[in-house]
Amino acid sequence: MASDEVANFEPMNTSVTVRKRFSVRTMPALFAFIMLSTGANASTGCPLPVPTYSHDTILVQKQITSKKPRIKLYPDAEQNNLFFSVRGSEGKVYQLFLFDVAGKLIKQANIKSKQTTVIDNIEKGNYLFEVFSDDERIETGQVIIK
Repeated sequence: MASDEVANFEPMNTSVTVRKRFSVRTMPALFAFIMLSTGANASTGCPLPVPTYSHDTILVQKQITSKKPRIKLYPDAEQNNLFFSVRGSEGKVYQLFLFDVAGKLIKQANIKSKQTTVIDNIEKGNYLFEVFSDDERIETGQVIIK
C-alpha cells in the first residue's frame, strides 16, 4: 500500500450502545432499595435473607481412614443422631470411642461386622473419635455438632 492511500482512508461510522453505570453517589440509594425490597433485617445489615436452621448439623471429618475394614460414621437425615457401622472381618468386635476436646470419654459403642448402631443424645460441640479392633487403632477423626 502506498502512503497516500492510507491518508485517504476514512474510518467507518459505527454505533455502540453505552450503558450508564451506577455512580458512587447512587450506590447508597440502590443499597437501601435492595434492603427494603428484600425485607432485610436491619440488625444484620445484609440485603440477602440470612438462613436459619431449625435443626443441628453434624459434621464428620476423618484423619486416618482404613481401606479394610470399612468404617462409616455418619449423621441421619434429620441431623439428630450419629450412625456407626462397620464392614470388616467376621467375628471381630469394633469399638468406637467418642471424646470431648478435654479428653473425657463421652460415648462408647461396640459392634460386629455388618452391624450398625445409633449414637444419640450428643450435645453441641467438638468431639474426637477413635475406632479400635483387637487393641489396634483403625481410624480417628473429629465430629462437630453445631
